[in-house]
Amino acid sequence: MRQTTNTILMIRPVAFRMNEQTAVNNYFQEELKLKNAEVNTKAQEEFDAFVEKLRAVGVTVIVEQDDILLDAPDSIFPNNWVSFHENGNVGIYPMFAENRRKERRDEIFIRLEQEGFKINNIIDYTSAEEEGVFLEGTGSLLLDRANDKAYCALSPRADETLFIEFCEDFEYTPVVFTAYQTFEGKRLPIYHTNVMMCLAETFAVICLDSIDDKKERKNVIQNLTDDGKEIIKISEKQLAQFAGNMLQVRGANDKLFLIMSQSAYDSLSQTQIELIEKHCEIISSSLETIETCGGGSARCMMAEVFLPKV
Repeated sequence: MRQTTNTILMIRPVAFRMNEQTAVNNYFQEELKLKNAEVNTKAQEEFDAFVEKLRAVGVTVIVEQDDILLDAPDSIFPNNWVSFHENGNVGIYPMFAENRRKERRDEIFIRLEQEGFKINNIIDYTSAEEEGVFLEGTGSLLLDRANDKAYCALSPRADETLFIEFCEDFEYTPVVFTAYQTFEGKRLPIYHTNVMMCLAETFAVICLDSIDDKKERKNVIQNLTDDGKEIIKISEKQLAQFAGNMLQVRGANDKLFLIMSQSAYDSLSQTQIELIEKHCEIISSSLETIETCGGGSARCMMAEVFLPKV
């Protein structure tokens, strides 16, 4: 199984703004003193520049327009509702915020089939929403596809039982822990695993300080080390700048790149940059509006497509 792909699905926003329904447990979100229309325009500009940078190095980016009628403020983060796998399976996930459930659109699957991809099976977990149980795609699940392991930081948006069910269905070994951030003087669970950790082919960028339980921290380190990944540590301060929210992708001639936002890049030390650059080149893009209002960054905007071609 490949760990990285050269094909990414991205959704261009039409109604992007701060989503009040997700702000209750996404402590990265902040209001901007701008009208919603201005926020959306800025987000579109950041989105378009980001797509251009990816395409410039040979990444295949499939851009689907969001539907204005859905009024889905977070549609720019498709990796939370869907995942695409090498055997042609697709996972569809239960979402914490009600207004995010509208992001799940059949047109996306039609578009991918038009692009020549094969969908064999759709495994749908969304009925869990009725029980108030959630697992938000590759926001909650960090997949080590090459080593058949799935990492999950438990939170109100990542249920352990449902995570285990996913691992059984997709044949992954679960690695479970809880990651925390300090917010208003309290240690609170980080809403998504992919904010504190990034898994690449030969390394992992991770905020180990956010795993308060020593046993859990040791277990995560052990799993990464066993699989030969170099551990590149980031601090909680860097995590707050989205330094954990990165994704490794393939460009032209199968060249590897680590994708991140400008604020994530700016937060890294020279030593950390050099450690990453031993493995692959870095591409960063300014996502300030998207990060501030959306509370998500570069990784969240990219749904990796591993589906087989017809």
